[in-house]
Amino acid sequence: MDLLEDSPGDNAHDYTVSEISGAVKRVIEGEFGRVRVRGEVGRVSRPSSGHMYFDLKDDRAVIAAVSWKGQVSKMQVRPEEGMEVIATGKLTTFPGQSKYQLIVDSVEPAGAGALMAMLEARKKMLAAEGLFDPARKQPIPWLPDVIGVVTSPSGAVIRDILHRLRDRFPRRVLIWPVAVQGQACAPEVANAIRGFNALPEGGPIPRPDLLIVARGGGSIEDLWGFNEEIVARAAAESRIPLISAVGHETDTTLIDFVSDRRAPTPTAAAEMAVPVRADLLAWLSEAELRAARATRTRLDQRRQRHADLSRALGRPETLLQPARQRFDLWSDRLAPALRAVTGRKREAFAPLSALMGPRILTGFMAGEHKRLTDLAGRLGPALLRARTDAQRQNAQGRDRLAGLSDRLDHAPRQRLKALEDRLDRLDRMRQTLGYTETLKRGYAVVRGAEALVTSAEVAAGQAALEIQFHDGRVAVRPESAPAAPPSAAPASAAPSATPNTKPRKKTPPPEQGSLF
Repeated sequence: MDLLEDSPGDNAHDYTVSEISGAVKRVIEGEFGRVRVRGEVGRVSRPSSGHMYFDLKDDRAVIAAVSWKGQVSKMQVRPEEGMEVIATGKLTTFPGQSKYQLIVDSVEPAGAGALMAMLEARKKMLAAEGLFDPARKQPIPWLPDVIGVVTSPSGAVIRDILHRLRDRFPRRVLIWPVAVQGQACAPEVANAIRGFNALPEGGPIPRPDLLIVARGGGSIEDLWGFNEEIVARAAAESRIPLISAVGHETDTTLIDFVSDRRAPTPTAAAEMAVPVRADLLAWLSEAELRAARATRTRLDQRRQRHADLSRALGRPETLLQPARQRFDLWSDRLAPALRAVTGRKREAFAPLSALMGPRILTGFMAGEHKRLTDLAGRLGPALLRARTDAQRQNAQGRDRLAGLSDRLDHAPRQRLKALEDRLDRLDRMRQTLGYTETLKRGYAVVRGAEALVTSAEVAAGQAALEIQFHDGRVAVRPESAPAAPPSAAPASAAPSATPNTKPRKKTPPPEQGSLF
């Protein structure tokens, strides 16, 4: 058979490059359309445009894949290198590089094994960096003043946390709303943790003392946002102690390993955050009793020790008797000794008295007169200085006395004003806590002949009742009560006075504080 060969003179059609590329594109897209491709993710690239370029490969071939920016934002799971996935999209060509490629709409893991393998690899990497080291975990504050909660504001998780905090020990709560699943979960949770840490202390928005990252249970895909590296690193960098409460007790995510404390459920996280207020009050009461008993015991021991030591000491009378005896002995010797000394002094003075004459006395008197004159001359200036000092001290004393007098005048008025303010506050508290304020809200007090009536059974056994409203009292008779005898007083004459036994005013419960 002869073969026909084209020659330069044949009338064959000349195709352009674009025509050939368009024909190939139509053939591939028309033949395959939308396909699902299973393979291992190879090289992954995401430039500043937001698009994602990656490879799908197996042991014999490679397909280029691309996801546009809008498709990437809708992905539940983003492909990572080494991850086995099933990509769904449309097969097409890229004429600019003469290759065919897959436009990927969605990516899903090829079974839970691929996700777990990726999770284990990520866990080993973070553990090697020391993010799971127990030595870097911070202690949880015993009683935080402000608690920051990172969760969805519309779920049941935040209601459970607030309800548990209200039951145990109400605290102020700041909620940072985030998405708890989907593509936006990881960046929003990481930004919330870093945002709470960025709040300044003493600023208009109080900085939390404790953080709780919470979410309800779900599948591994639903909880995958809390396995992202950005969330784990944000939790590890948090300077505020953090409790992870993601999922149920059997669910485990990466944030559980880097957080300072892991709670099996969001409710358990609230229980870890605050103690039970009633238990604290009971403990304080018990500690107060123990302290009082210890003080009494200590005083009794000291008193007994003092008594024992006092018995070991001698009696004061016994200690003073030898000294008293020696005093009596010396007092008997004193009078003869004085007479003997006086006689000796008189004998010694006799020779000197003979030498005393008028001239000596005159000279002595002249010297004394001169000394007195000198002292008199110095006395005038001294008296002047003393008078000046006295006047100055008197002026200072008058100024000080005037100041004290002004303070004394203002002190009673200030004291009376403080007492009046305190009396006003107590009166307002009395009115607020009194039962008359409760009557104004539509309640009433039912009284019998001798006491308050608090049940229908007691009311049925009363001959007459009196109901007190906020604007007066009304006498009534129960339907089941026997009719009053003719000699009895009319119903309107039923005892209207307040019984002698006043109902004891209940002590208001301790202030619970505000939740926010």
